[in-house]
Amino acid sequence: MFEKVLVGADDSVTARRAVEAAAEIAVMSKSELHIASADAPKSFRANTEGERFDAVNTEGEVDSLLQVLSFVAKKYGIVPILHASHGDPADALVSMADEIGADLIVVGNRGMKGVRRVLGSVPNSVAHAANCSVLIVDTTD
Repeated sequence: MFEKVLVGADDSVTARRAVEAAAEIAVMSKSELHIASADAPKSFRANTEGERFDAVNTEGEVDSLLQVLSFVAKKYGIVPILHASHGDPADALVSMADEIGADLIVVGNRGMKGVRRVLGSVPNSVAHAANCSVLIVDTTD
């Protein structure tokens, strides 16, 4: 069915539910599980005298998050392949799926309601841009 499943996740509880769903699919289809997380650079005022802004490097935070998420997959007997990216999460996820040849992208439905649905959400953007199947998991309580 699926050979490579890619799940995109952040540090939310709902994202962990998406990782669990992806792990279950990977077990059923005997596929590789890839977990990706992207963090757009944050900005801060570098000095008070000018209008200069510098990006904060959050690579360590993304790597730590991926290690935590890997334990979710390991509960299902899977050792996932981890991918840290920087930039827009939806763009990074679609690019990673193309790069690894993913058959399926799994994302949670966080941001699919209210104003964010109108303004755009990661699941919505991924669903419209992906070159493979996309599963949007209901991660609400």
